[in-house]
Amino acid sequence: MNEFIMEQWIFVARLLGAAVCGGLIGYERQSRKKTAGVRTHVIISVAAATMMIISKYGFNDVLGEYVRLDPSRVAAGIVTAVGFIGSGIIFFRNNNVSGITTSAGIWATVGVGMAMGCGMYVLGCASTGIVMIAEAFLGKIGRFSKKGSRNQEAVEEVKLD
Repeated sequence: MNEFIMEQWIFVARLLGAAVCGGLIGYERQSRKKTAGVRTHVIISVAAATMMIISKYGFNDVLGEYVRLDPSRVAAGIVTAVGFIGSGIIFFRNNNVSGITTSAGIWATVGVGMAMGCGMYVLGCASTGIVMIAEAFLGKIGRFSKKGSRNQEAVEEVKLD
């Protein structure tokens, strides 16, 4: 097979890997009825992977003796841009802040997508696993949480005279 076509299929494999990993993180969030679920996380992860592939390989035809580029600038731009998405998920209401874990999960999903886009499959898969474990077991109602281990019941009595 032509080397160019083979390279394109490798890029597609990277995007699919990013989609799977992002979807796993999103599934955990969606199963807990959080704001951003599978669809959001898949889109963010695939978009980050696409941007990293473009950053790493998209400018090879213009490189030369007098033309240089810095692929890390695109990565920095991706991290900065996702801050806007993440901040839209954080809500402050009645002296209570919610959405911080989902926002952090989106930020982590960008890292997963960037890793997959760069071809760092083990790093992308490992970070997916770590994020999923943290979200599942370390949250307010996680398996290792003190709040999640005890049942709380509220009883209210009303007297009518």
